[in-house]
Amino acid sequence: MSNLPITLLYRNKFITESLKASSEIKLRILEKCSAEISRAIDILLDAMRDGYKVMLCGNGGSAADAQHLAAEFIIRLSPRIKRKGLPAIALTTDTSILTAGANDFGYDSIFARSVEALGRKGDVLIGISTSGASESINLAFQKAHEMGVTTIGFLGKDGGRSKDLVDLAIIMPSNDTQRIQEGHITIGHIIFQEVEDELFG
Repeated sequence: MSNLPITLLYRNKFITESLKASSEIKLRILEKCSAEISRAIDILLDAMRDGYKVMLCGNGGSAADAQHLAAEFIIRLSPRIKRKGLPAIALTTDTSILTAGANDFGYDSIFARSVEALGRKGDVLIGISTSGASESINLAFQKAHEMGVTTIGFLGKDGGRSKDLVDLAIIMPSNDTQRIQEGHITIGHIIFQEVEDELFG
């Protein structure tokens, strides 16, 4: 019991520092990424208005972000807006496709294969990678480029190889994976909500 106050002190310090770090990164995103965020909104607006869809992919926590954002388009973000569903698909959700692709062709090919099967010229692919070095994401970007699918990278650190493979790179100004992931979902909400508002608001 004598250690409890020290434990709580360090825990509170960690909580405070974590929340401050998260806030600071978001302010840096505002400073460094606003133009790219606005450009992403324009890309998605053009695609939606012309009847195209958005595909999303990522690994691990970024896979969850892909699914989260696809749901926002298909369902809605703002309860005040009554609208039709917007066409979006997370390439991370079908375990049979993912495991068959990994087994037959290797894990790195799983998203590229789905882009090849489901994508068409005019669609948009959002690949989410905290490092920009994920080969499964980079091969998907390459396949999309071959097909005339517009590519947006939600990236982090220095953008990795992904930044040179996409039409638009939005690079979170951080080297901390957790802060990068928090930034990705934040910009995703901003982009998707503004698209919703401009189309239906």
